[in-house]
Amino acid sequence: MTGFQDFAGDLAFPEGPVALADGSLLVVEIRGQCLTRLAADGSRRVVASLPGGPNGAAVGPDGAIYVCNNGGFEFGDVDAYGINIPVGPAAAYAGGSIQRVDPATGEVTTLYIEADGVALRGPNDLVFDDEGGFWFTDHGKSFHRQRDRVGVFYAKADGSFIREAIFPLENPNGIGLSPDGRTLYVAETYTCQLWAFDIAGPGEIAPHPNLFGHGGRFLYRPAGFRFFDSLAVEECGNICVGTIGEPGISVISPGGELVDFVPTPDLFTTNICFGGDDMRTAYITLSGTGRIAVMRWPRPGLQLNRSGW
Repeated sequence: MTGFQDFAGDLAFPEGPVALADGSLLVVEIRGQCLTRLAADGSRRVVASLPGGPNGAAVGPDGAIYVCNNGGFEFGDVDAYGINIPVGPAAAYAGGSIQRVDPATGEVTTLYIEADGVALRGPNDLVFDDEGGFWFTDHGKSFHRQRDRVGVFYAKADGSFIREAIFPLENPNGIGLSPDGRTLYVAETYTCQLWAFDIAGPGEIAPHPNLFGHGGRFLYRPAGFRFFDSLAVEECGNICVGTIGEPGISVISPGGELVDFVPTPDLFTTNICFGGDDMRTAYITLSGTGRIAVMRWPRPGLQLNRSGW
């Protein structure tokens, strides 16, 4: 991978990267069950313990960290590839949740475990809009003989409102907003499909007529043995999706064309975020080997809706 460097290693399945203004990086460690802050000088500290499976993170409008907790996985080693990966729900799995972390104290508050009687199964990733609310995917859980039917939810940061906005989807994972905030992008893992949803208002989509019932517009699916994971959006509107199997970052235009594919050295390349003064520093989670890669990205990433810390 051109320009690839290791930013951090020895992490317990890192995901949900959030680049901060001081050059440090927040990540969740799913297997480590914690939120960790990685400094540019190599030091690190655990911000909060998060039992279960912290999976995605974002800074909210109040400066707190909001976390999708999937409820936990069991993990197994794949010796042939030298990686460690999720292999099913944790033995103690009891459902998923959305949590708020106070970055100063590490205090954790559980905001949501259901929406109108629909239990959260495996919240995965989230993105804040310019109204201060957030969209999040529920990836669900895959069991030996069955798999959850799940979707996308919208919630307020103060814990006062949540609704299921899109249903059904097949293991939705990555989620992001277009630069104008009018389009929601969602990547499905096992179908390896990227969908676009037109937004009518906070928590509301304007359904696109199709045969699938969830109201989305199909954008892209790659060939080959690949699965989609989490995503980030570039300032120009391209969607950058962590890609597993034939690993790397797939860069897809808003019109559904493949713009670029950046290969990575980890079979489980799960996520990307952007930081730096010009938003061209890309942090990529190489989750299977427990590393964070950093590289100079050819285009600036989109500045997210959040507090400035």
